[in-house]
Amino acid sequence: MLKFLNTESKSVVGAAAIVGALSFASRIIGLIRDRILLGHFGAGATLDAYYAAFKLPDLVFSLLVVGSLSAGFIPIFTRYWSNPLQKKRAWEFANNALNAIAAIMAVACVFLFVFAGPLSELMAPGFDAVQRGAVADNTRVMVLAQFILALSVVYGSILQGTKRFLLFSLAPIFYNVGIIAGALWLTPLLGPIGLAWGVVIGAFLHFLVQLYGVLDAGYRYRPLLSRKDPDLRDLARLTGPRMLGVAVNQIDFVILTVLATTLAAGSVTVFQVAYNIQFFVVGIVGVSYAIASFPAMAEAIEARDTRRFLDSFDHAVRHVLFLSVPLMLVFLILRAQIVRVVAGAGLFGWGDTIRVADTLAFFTLGFAPQCVALILARAFYAIRDTATPLTMAVVSTVLSFVSGLYFAREFGVTGMAMGFTIGAFADVVLLWVSLRQRMGTLHESVILRSLYVTATAGIGCAVTIQTLKPLIVRVIPLETFIGVLTQGLVAGGAGLVVYVAISRALRSRELVDVLAGLKRRVLKKAQPEETIATEGA
Repeated sequence: MLKFLNTESKSVVGAAAIVGALSFASRIIGLIRDRILLGHFGAGATLDAYYAAFKLPDLVFSLLVVGSLSAGFIPIFTRYWSNPLQKKRAWEFANNALNAIAAIMAVACVFLFVFAGPLSELMAPGFDAVQRGAVADNTRVMVLAQFILALSVVYGSILQGTKRFLLFSLAPIFYNVGIIAGALWLTPLLGPIGLAWGVVIGAFLHFLVQLYGVLDAGYRYRPLLSRKDPDLRDLARLTGPRMLGVAVNQIDFVILTVLATTLAAGSVTVFQVAYNIQFFVVGIVGVSYAIASFPAMAEAIEARDTRRFLDSFDHAVRHVLFLSVPLMLVFLILRAQIVRVVAGAGLFGWGDTIRVADTLAFFTLGFAPQCVALILARAFYAIRDTATPLTMAVVSTVLSFVSGLYFAREFGVTGMAMGFTIGAFADVVLLWVSLRQRMGTLHESVILRSLYVTATAGIGCAVTIQTLKPLIVRVIPLETFIGVLTQGLVAGGAGLVVYVAISRALRSRELVDVLAGLKRRVLKKAQPEETIATEGA
């Protein structure tokens, strides 16, 4: 069983199926986590402080770890790993990168721990002194979790580079389990600070899962740290622009959180919960295909095979559109039911549900652009260009912040989601135009043909859901959790069935690819071969 958990994926669809399925499980557990938190504490001061405390440690983590590993580590590691004679060099580079990141992250964590008090005043200017103290206390605990996660993410990048996606995708599930444990068992013992210690437990479980994976793949830790290593310098060169790009995106989210602290009580929680729900789709679809397609695009560039690179790119884009569009419609039409099922318990009342649902509506409109932007960013990283995504991120983030600030005056926390989605659309347009200028074509004709089928099937999906909603109410009352859940499942499920039926009638290649990938993984009836498109634009 352990060997099975650490097997290598042979195709992008198969890899995306693994990552997507386990991302789905992780997101479900994440929604259960949110329901438990909201049921116990409501959309109020405790959770506002908890979510606000995440922002600075998460910003530092994203800058120093995600920024360096997402753009540079995998292409460099893959270059050595793909050559059987250079696997030892791949492990040397991994240890060098691990130790460098651990040293830098340790310094940053100590700084955050010492200055958590003053920093909490900057992060939560709208909070009173007691709430700011709670933010500082939570931050000091959470820096330990971020240090552990930094080590774990290095190992996760190794698993991606070796195409061992199963354990990599299991780790977030254990992370959420740790947070749930903190909410259920540590808070009765330690008070609200138990939530932060639950994050530490989750981070440690995340680390252990991926540690097993890399050890099984042949990795052994070595205390190597050579600043003169050319690969480490190459990683640092690629990291700079990517780090700034992550900084821009994270700072945008941090500023929106700071803005939320000045709005009505509970606004930070409303914004975060709505974001968490919308990321259910972005994480399952966009992140899964970005992770799965990145090694394939990087290998194609290393082999100087532009056509294979473009095939991998358009394949990923077509699939994320095929999957994200119907989910956008389901979440948009059934947003109130989804929020009520996810968070409607205990102290989280109907008024809070409406606020989250209104905010979620505008996040939902950004499903497709967020997913496609993740693929575009990986395409740039594969060609060793981290500067262009940075430039486009700066422009789109400024637009997101300015529009969010403007709309927040009129619509409150919902206006912040409007600004976020406007920035997402701007980002995907800017990245697409820039990459097309670089490559000459992005197989637009293939993608547009696929989008026509997707849009046609999507109309049928939306009409079905909207028609069934009032009919179900006549049969099943909505005063109970089961009633709301049933309405959402029946209407949403019927809409998706219609979507699949129309897609099949229109001979959607993406539907065929997805079903073939599921057969390879679940039924074991198909040989593991790639199913990407072969015709150009």
